[in-house]
Amino acid sequence: MLERCPGGSDIRTPTLTVKKCPRCGSEVEVFSNEVQVACGGCGTPVYNNLQSCIQWCKFAKMCFGKDEYQRMKTRLERESKK
Repeated sequence: MLERCPGGSDIRTPTLTVKKCPRCGSEVEVFSNEVQVACGGCGTPVYNNLQSCIQWCKFAKMCFGKDEYQRMKTRLERESKK
C-alpha cells in the first residue's frame, strides 16, 4: 500500500515544462500545477495539456486533504472558464 499517491507529487512539488507560444513562438514556462499561463511576449494563453488527478480521481480529497482539494478544484474550474 502506498503512503501517498504518486500522481499527487506534481501538484505538491510542481515540475516545470517550457512550451512555445502558438502565436509568437516565445518560450513560456508552465508548471504542472498550472492550467494556463499568459505568454510574456504577447499575452496569448498557453495551456498545460495535462489533466490534474483532482479532476478525475475519486480519492483526491482524501489524498490532498479537504482544504487543498477545494483550493485546487476551484482554481481548475476558474481557469477552465477563461
